[in-house]
Amino acid sequence: MTQVDTAQASPPAVGDVAPDFTLEDQHGRPVTLSALRGAPVLLMFFPHAFSPICTGELDDLSETHGLGGVQVLGISCDPGEALREFADRHGPRDTRLLSDFWPHGAVSRAYGVFFEPRGFPVRGSFLLDEEGVVRWSLVNGPGEQRDADAYAAAVAALRRS
Repeated sequence: MTQVDTAQASPPAVGDVAPDFTLEDQHGRPVTLSALRGAPVLLMFFPHAFSPICTGELDDLSETHGLGGVQVLGISCDPGEALREFADRHGPRDTRLLSDFWPHGAVSRAYGVFFEPRGFPVRGSFLLDEEGVVRWSLVNGPGEQRDADAYAAAVAALRRS
């Protein structure tokens, strides 16, 4: 249900408007990025639901790391059913999980975070302001955990600007 090209792009730079997309969440409801304008959004690409690193990173990020008021969207290439089960078991209450399953990895490619050799996105994070402009980003390779405290600092900086 995506509306982006499947060619691999470079990650959007700070100051770029984030590429728009529509993906289904863990309940099969379409989510369009541009429809969320008016509030900050954190895009968190992750390789797989149920992996130890991903589980830890998505566990109540908005509550535990000062991200209140920021819409958190977790994006993986897992099918929606797997994301629903993951959400039910691990309860990232403030995070909507989006399936970039088909066309496989199209949004991940548009954001330059698709890891072709393994067929999944690496841990890319993009903080967008109220107008959909990238204000902070972090891209970690496979197996590299993100520094959760960096999110809080980025959100605090966004609020000051």
